[in-house]
Amino acid sequence: MLLSGEPGIGKSRLTASLLECLTAEPHTRLRYFCSPQHTESALYPIIGQMERAAGLVLDDKPQARLDKLDTLLAQTSTSTQDAALFAEMLSLPNDGRYPVLALSPEQRRQRTLEALTAQLAGLARQRPVLMIVEDAHWIDPTSLEVFGRTVDRIKTLPALLIVTFRPEFDAPWVGQSHVTSLTLNRLGERDAAAIIARLVGNKELPADVMAEIVERTDGIPLFVEEMTKAVLEAESEGDARRTAAAVPSPALAVPASLHASLMARLDRLGPAKEVAQIGAAIGREFSYALLASVVRKPEAELGSALDRLIAAGLLFRQGVPPHATYLFKHALVQDAAYGTLLREPRRALHARIAETLESQFPEIVVTQPQLVAQHCVKADLNEKAVGYWLRAGQQAVARSANAEALSHLARGLELLKAMSDSDKVHQQEIKFLTTRAVALRIAKGYGSDELLATLLRARDLCQLQGDPRQMFQILFGLWTATGGHGDWLHARVLGEECLAIARKEGETAMLIEAHRLLGTTAVYMAEYPIAERHLRDALDLYEPEKHRANISLYGYDPGTTCNGYISWALWLQGKVTEALAASETSIRLAIESKHAPNLALAYGWATFLHLCTHDLEALRSLTPKLIAHCEEHGFPHWLALGKIGHGWYLARTGDVADGLDWLRAGIEEFRSLWGGFLVSACLVCLADVLRIKGEFAEAKAALDSSLGMIQRSNERLWEAENHRVRGEVARDAGQFPDALAAFDQAIKVARNQSALSLELRAANSFAKLSADRGERRKAHDLLAPIYNRFTEGFDTLDLKEAKALLDELHA
Repeated sequence: MLLSGEPGIGKSRLTASLLECLTAEPHTRLRYFCSPQHTESALYPIIGQMERAAGLVLDDKPQARLDKLDTLLAQTSTSTQDAALFAEMLSLPNDGRYPVLALSPEQRRQRTLEALTAQLAGLARQRPVLMIVEDAHWIDPTSLEVFGRTVDRIKTLPALLIVTFRPEFDAPWVGQSHVTSLTLNRLGERDAAAIIARLVGNKELPADVMAEIVERTDGIPLFVEEMTKAVLEAESEGDARRTAAAVPSPALAVPASLHASLMARLDRLGPAKEVAQIGAAIGREFSYALLASVVRKPEAELGSALDRLIAAGLLFRQGVPPHATYLFKHALVQDAAYGTLLREPRRALHARIAETLESQFPEIVVTQPQLVAQHCVKADLNEKAVGYWLRAGQQAVARSANAEALSHLARGLELLKAMSDSDKVHQQEIKFLTTRAVALRIAKGYGSDELLATLLRARDLCQLQGDPRQMFQILFGLWTATGGHGDWLHARVLGEECLAIARKEGETAMLIEAHRLLGTTAVYMAEYPIAERHLRDALDLYEPEKHRANISLYGYDPGTTCNGYISWALWLQGKVTEALAASETSIRLAIESKHAPNLALAYGWATFLHLCTHDLEALRSLTPKLIAHCEEHGFPHWLALGKIGHGWYLARTGDVADGLDWLRAGIEEFRSLWGGFLVSACLVCLADVLRIKGEFAEAKAALDSSLGMIQRSNERLWEAENHRVRGEVARDAGQFPDALAAFDQAIKVARNQSALSLELRAANSFAKLSADRGERRKAHDLLAPIYNRFTEGFDTLDLKEAKALLDELHA
């Protein structure tokens, strides 16, 4: 149920009434409160709900908090693996009671989201579940994804999910068959008068004053209620009339009417007004412990002020001090209380809150650095705020909460822009930019313009600092972005810069990565002997136990990566047996590394190798492993390649329609995530399948698109295949001269690139068509010398086809 309406219309009141109606019915209640102070705090409403359900309080010892969590999770027989994820989500230390999960940030995120969905299913198996998400217009991106999964899962569960939000929130679930949308409209005069009458009770309220309230509150229930209370609290009829008249008319702004009536009410509360102001500065919800530390009043005086605010209906309390938490009746009530603060007292108050958090609440500082940053910004403590925004961004990246990370980092970078240039500011900005690059690479793909611009700025700043190690890592990241943009000439320059730095520093780990970059670049540019040399140089330096540490800096184990890439370079040069052995080594090293992203890379590059070799049996065996691994651990980049491999396999084994669906979906995802990497090659695979289906015009369009990318980017490893498949399309369409010309061009390109395997494949195609046209001697004389240059791999498809054709031509 999606319940929308403007502020104060009664969304929360409706959910509260529902809860009252269900008191006698057995069910589980899960309430989630989103907050304007936590729109970029990943899983904030979910963490809050679980903390309340477990009964966690600030001064609990770590072991007590874990014990409470275990008691809560025991109700649903939660696995120890999921319990470990929940403990980490709640920032609780693992004291050895849970298994240590060796997961990447993205894996951990995906597994946590899956565990939360499973937790709901476990609760629903016991009794019906009522879930209420309040104020979803303030929801953080990760929580939004969790509730998206919940909406999908809830179809089959005895559960009701109610989501309340303001009209500006675009609920992504509208229109689904099991989702109902309800928009609350303003009240008519009769209903507004009924609310006033209920509040007035047996008291006397002149008719003209009641009419004034109805007119000036414009049918918003909260405003009707608050203005009526303000009038009722007036000391005399004249005071009541003045209170009503002081409220602006709805022609000005309805929220102004709430502000005016609340101002009047707060002014009558004496010392409680200051407490309300401090609470409003802390947030919509605040703990007694934090409030008491900031207010610095005697306990009895503070308790009396809080009681007055509760009695006035402005605050709700949960629990008993000192473990109580307080919630403003409505966000607009908090806004009104906060709005009564003048600028300088407001700034000083936020400074006091930030200082209190730092000195007395270290656990909040560690787990919610973005909250401290917000208070520092409002206190004009911008230098301190920058440090907290960086910590918040780094923490979010470590949890793969990339949308939240980008928001935190953007805020910090904005503050840095206003600061005077200095080495310290530049160094801070570099840290922000390199952290931002990690988040952008995952969130927006290797081809993102933002990623490229971010790393270019980081490089420019680093040139001022003169830190070679930092520069090496920035250039490494810039190489991936440049490759993603399909600019391999520039990527080669970046690789050479990395090699120069590595040689100057004399560090083996850096030398390995520099050779890896240059070798990889040469593979994409179809300079296979150069590629083989650089990749062998990297592998000669590589020691598995020593250099697996590179994973933490560069993402993957260099042994896994270099063996994957050299397998392509070797096969393309006709070193078929060596290529297959290198691919197997890549997979073995990945398994030994026990690093899930590394294994995804090894499976992915092996999949592309088998696409190259047209080894259908290998694809049949490997692509399901790649797809399952990526779905389990959440690797969309590699999953897209698995879909491409599986689609090509299906099409080549007779299921052309399904194969095309898989291929198209995989290529679209691959392009969005990888940018320029390998897309030109994947389009050739698509064209070959379209040819099989007889869609010649569409096949040619895919080949033209691929060739355009090749010419723009210099990614030439599949250029010869582009011409060969173009020839196959022309041959099947009966355009034999065009086919022979395309095959001839494929042979020339492959020969120029030292791509013996592709030269043989193109020669096979040329020879078959020539033989079919009666030119058997020409076919034999073209194919035989190319075949005879091979010294290995005679049991692979291309060589077996060539041998069979030569035998036929010789007969």
